[in-house]
Amino acid sequence: MKKNDLILIGILLALGIIMLVIINAAKSEGSRVLITVDGREEAILELDEDIVYVIEGDNGERNVLEIKDGHADMTEANCPDKLCVKHRDIHYDNETIICLPNKVVIRIIDGEDSGLDAVVY
Repeated sequence: MKKNDLILIGILLALGIIMLVIINAAKSEGSRVLITVDGREEAILELDEDIVYVIEGDNGERNVLEIKDGHADMTEANCPDKLCVKHRDIHYDNETIICLPNKVVIRIIDGEDSGLDAVVY
């Protein structure tokens, strides 16, 4: 191996590492959770930050959203049916958790694509 071969290998390795860093940064950026209450935007939270967010309505409605390990999950609600709490956690783009009695909608925006066209339960 000549000196120029080693320089070329070093440059290619450096470019490869830089590309990996850029690709990983682009994947993690942008995944957010949009919280709306009664049609009004309540908050936008980052999906990569672990947080417990309490959503309180005007008439005593209360929901607790937990974001952990890149997934959003409704852990508590004072609605009668608790369907939102029974819903699985979400992390793909445009997935939602909806609490109809409390008028709360949790939606992933700018997240990763699930790769599915449709899901039937």
